[in-house]
Amino acid sequence: MKTSKLIYLLVVAVLLAGLAACAPSTPAPTQPAPTQPKVEATAAPTETPVPPTVEPTKAPVTIRYANWNLGTEEENNIQRQLIKKYMELNPHVTIEFVDMSGEGTWDDKLTAYAAKGELPDVFMADKTPLYVKNGWLADLTEFVNQDPDWADVPEVLKDGVTYSGKVLGLPAAQFVMGYFVNKDLYEAANLDAPEYGFSVDEFMTAVTSLHDPAKGILGLDEMEFVMGWYPHTVDKNLKWFSFDGEHMHYNSTAFKEAVAKAGELKPYTWQGLTEENKANFKSQGPWELFLNQEVGMRWDGGWMIPGFTKDATFDWDFVGIPGGGQALVMDIIVVSKTASNLQEAYNFARWMTFSKEAYAVEAELAKGAGTAPKMPVSVDDASLELYKSFFNKPGVIKALQNLDNSLLESLAKVVPGYVDARWEGKPGIDIDTDKDVNMWYMFNFANEGKYKYEDYAARLEEFANKLLDQAAAELPK
Repeated sequence: MKTSKLIYLLVVAVLLAGLAACAPSTPAPTQPAPTQPKVEATAAPTETPVPPTVEPTKAPVTIRYANWNLGTEEENNIQRQLIKKYMELNPHVTIEFVDMSGEGTWDDKLTAYAAKGELPDVFMADKTPLYVKNGWLADLTEFVNQDPDWADVPEVLKDGVTYSGKVLGLPAAQFVMGYFVNKDLYEAANLDAPEYGFSVDEFMTAVTSLHDPAKGILGLDEMEFVMGWYPHTVDKNLKWFSFDGEHMHYNSTAFKEAVAKAGELKPYTWQGLTEENKANFKSQGPWELFLNQEVGMRWDGGWMIPGFTKDATFDWDFVGIPGGGQALVMDIIVVSKTASNLQEAYNFARWMTFSKEAYAVEAELAKGAGTAPKMPVSVDDASLELYKSFFNKPGVIKALQNLDNSLLESLAKVVPGYVDARWEGKPGIDIDTDKDVNMWYMFNFANEGKYKYEDYAARLEEFANKLLDQAAAELPK
């Protein structure tokens, strides 16, 4: 019995163990994992947005402008287009054209506006000394000294707008002046054509050897301008028409030689033709000779280059003046000291004068119009190359590279008293029945047999220099 009971208990124990093994296990309570420090993801630092640079709005400005080269609104010439471009680039600026029509000279009209307190802000200058004397002009010295384009303006032009060390105007244009040559005429005659840098002797040979009025060919168009350039070939201290920067030298050996040389050349010019010889020419006057291929050399200015390029059917070039160099004509734009915004007035004035950026725009406008720009005023390699793309004449380019060796012909625009000392003044001289003649008369008829120049040279010089001294003394210092 005991054994059976023991067996029974063993069986029960085995069964209970099996049931326990088959029963689902109950998980033990979960212990929380050790707390780990929370690591935040490191975000890239947020940059503070930088607002776009906003140019401050410029206050509207109206600039009153006067010039004689604007043409009509219908013509819409390059000058007007250049102004329109400036306003597009400077939308706060309005350029208002001042009415300069009506009777009277340019300076008469300016004087009338000045009397009303309405002088234009920017205007073309005819006789700058008058404006200096009247105290109309703004001193632009500080502006140009900070302007990089000013550095490439030829000194001869800078000197022309400088009074008592102050820059009172801006060169608006420059035109070389001198002799233009018909190279084909010389080649046809088996002669060497003059070239830029030619001597006085070469000049004389070129004039006299080509001259053949019986065949309708002149050596030279006119003798008038010889008295302008010749004195410098004798005395380098003398510039155009014997002016030395302060006085005229009408009684000098150099100028007397110039008068004589002009007389010597007269027979080879239009003025020396007989009525019989004139019948051999198509031209009705000296101004027609060059394009009609009836003259070897013509005196003229750079403003004729576009026309010669377009209309001349022969090989031509610019050769300047004997002895090397050229005469130089300049236009001047000035700024009124009464301009309401002097900086803006200067900005516009430089655009219309010596700005290289404006010159590039002008060249593009000219190209589109089928014409050409004027010569650059601020001259560097880039502006020369641009100009050469229109006119690649060797003599013209040599002249532009030699501008400081120029005789400024525009003395009436810059020298106080010059107009009277050269043309309008009356020195109290009677020549036969011509009473109280002016200076123009004395030079124009110096080789016409009316009088002997030597008899009056000292008197003319004394009179002219007295006028120059008086006019200079009237300018503010």
